[in-house]
Amino acid sequence: MAYVVTESCIKCKYMDCVEVCPVDCFYEGPNFLAINPDECIDCDLCVLECPVDAIFCEEDLPNELKEFLDLNDELSRKWPNINSKKTPPADAQQWENVPDKLQYLEKDWK
Repeated sequence: MAYVVTESCIKCKYMDCVEVCPVDCFYEGPNFLAINPDECIDCDLCVLECPVDAIFCEEDLPNELKEFLDLNDELSRKWPNINSKKTPPADAQQWENVPDKLQYLEKDWK
C-alpha cells in the first residue's frame, strides 16, 4: 500500500512531509505535491507531519478522494522529485480549510 496526497494539499503545499520521507518519493508541482506509489515504502512518517491532514494510506482513502490515487501516480511521473522542504505559498493558510480544491490543481509547470 502506498500513501496518497489528497485535495487538502492543493494551494497549501507545506512540504513538512518531504523532510521526513526516507526514500524521497515526493514530487513537486506548481501548487500540489504527489507521492510516487512505486517508491513509497509505507512508513507513514509523512502522515504525521502534514499540517492539513492531506495524506492517507491507500487502503484508508475516503471514496470521495479515490481519484487522487491515480493523480499521484500520474503527476509523480512528470514532476521533479523534491527531497527538502521549501517555503510554502504566501497564501497557504488562506487555503487550508477550503473545500473542493481539485478545480485549482495545476498539473503543468508554466
